[in-house]
Order: sequence, then C-alpha cells, then structure tokens
Amino acid sequence: MQKSFLILALAAVLPWTATAQDQKAFLGRWDMTVTPATGKPYPQWMELVEKEGKVEGRVQPRGGGWRPIIGAKLQSGKMIVAVSAAGRGPAINWELTSAGADKLTGVEKRGETDGPALLGLRAPKLDRPMPKSWAKPVALFNGKDLTGWEPIGNVTNNKWIARDGELVNDNPEVPGQRGPGAANIKTTGTYQDFKLHIEVNCPEHGNSGIYLRGRYEVQVGTEGGSQPDHEMGAIYSHYPPPAGAELGLGKWTSYDITFVGRHVTVVRDGKMYHNNVEIPGPTGGALDSNEAEPGPFFLQGDHHGVIRYRNITISLPKK
Repeated sequence: MQKSFLILALAAVLPWTATAQDQKAFLGRWDMTVTPATGKPYPQWMELVEKEGKVEGRVQPRGGGWRPIIGAKLQSGKMIVAVSAAGRGPAINWELTSAGADKLTGVEKRGETDGPALLGLRAPKLDRPMPKSWAKPVALFNGKDLTGWEPIGNVTNNKWIARDGELVNDNPEVPGQRGPGAANIKTTGTYQDFKLHIEVNCPEHGNSGIYLRGRYEVQVGTEGGSQPDHEMGAIYSHYPPPAGAELGLGKWTSYDITFVGRHVTVVRDGKMYHNNVEIPGPTGGALDSNEAEPGPFFLQGDHHGVIRYRNITISLPKK
C-alpha cells in the first residue's frame, strides 16, 4: 500500500518538476538577434523571470522603450512568449527552443504566419571592478572635420558637419514639413570601459541620444514629457532623470559619464543623475546586441532639430 502511494505521489510531482526544469532553461536575460527573410538582422533583448510559478518578463523592440510581455507558457517543449496582442495587426509570438544552457533558437510568428528567425544568447554579466586609475582624456572630435566619425543609417541624407568647433546635425525642423529621417553618426573606434565628457546644445522640442558602446542610450532632448524615462538625462526607458530636473533645452549642458561593465554613472552639469546603476540590456535603436564586445559611440541624428555637440573627450582605464 505504501509503495503504491509513493509511486502515485511521484507521478504527481515528476511532471511538475520536469516542467519547472524545462522552464528554467528560458529564464534570464537574452541578447536577441532577429533575422528577417530579406533585409539585415537587427537586435532586440528579452528578460524572463519566474514569479509564483508563472513566467513574466519584458522585451526591448527594435526602437522605443521596452515593453512587458503579455504572457509566456511552455508548450510541447517550446517557450511561447506573447510579445504583442492582436490590434492593428496580428498577434506577435516568439516560439523559442532551448538549444543549450546559453542559447535559444526560434521564430517570430505573426498570427499563424512564420516571420523572422530568432537567435538568443544569454546576456553576459559584465561584472567588472572600477579601474584604479584612468589615462589622460583624449579628444574624439577634433573640432575641424569628421575625422574619426562616420554616418550610419540613412547615409544618403547625412546632415552632420563640423562647424565652429562643433559637431552639428544641421537638420532644422520646418513647420508643416516632414522630410525623411537624417543619418546618425558614430565613432570609427570602439571602446569598452571609459569616462566620457560631452557637451550638447539641443533646441526646444529637439530629440537626440548618446549611445554608449552603440547599445545603451543616454537621452538628449525630449519626447514630449509624458514618460520621465524618455526625457533629458534618462537612461532611456530604464532610469528617469532626478525629479524636478530641468530640460535645459536651447543652452549648453555637459555630461560626464563613467561606464564600467554594465554599470553607469551620469553627472550632468555637476549634478548626479545616475549613480553606478546597472543597465540591464540594450535600449531601443542599438546597433547590435553583442554586449560582451566593445562598441562605438553613436549620436542620434534621425530626428529633426539642429543638435550641436562639442568638447567630446574620453579617458580609458590605465593598464
């Protein structure tokens, strides 16, 4: 009798245990690459956590801020992540299979139609100590020309110029006219840990961004004020500027940014905005999702407005 009871008890527990174990293979942070049938691959990011037996999480789409997932469930060994509900278009689900401890493969489905291929690599922790000392700052922009920089994105509409010692996105907004987005610009060099000094003058209603390693945006300008973590000085979509911080548009403002691993400190005009906070993953507009690798600085220029940058210097850890 006791033996039969034990077998029945194990039978009841083991399916749940197997499901829980299968589920754990999908938990954590994932650097995603989305590859459409035509066109170039592009980065996204996902985090899945377990709460009270259910999987919750968030996804960073190609642009904009991260979004909470609608739900996730195991089905025939696959994790089905509901990225968006049906609305203007069909519902979008990611069907993911564990391909090892640190890899996911799958497909994005729009309704019942297969879409882009998905590849997920477990995001690196990037836990590194603060360097003991830093080298002397060197200029990233010489104030005379675009040496060391190159346009990216819509390069046929490049508006970046060097003028009066400034790096300028000369793309003024004309009332009533909406032309195509202009190019962004990035450094030809790539960097890992650093201290960056950069000054910017962003006009009223202007919108730009400073991307660290080409993946993590410090917001410049405004997106209208409805979301604090999309405003001047925010770590885009993750950390808003301090309460009461002014936009300061139309005048020069300075950023001093220390970035080590995935921890960032941002000081604006001498005031602490973010003190050694962790950036969990790439933000919208990232160039790639290869978080373990060094990357360039890139400045957003695909919005209208004459954005001006100057005095761009970098300090690297002393070896």
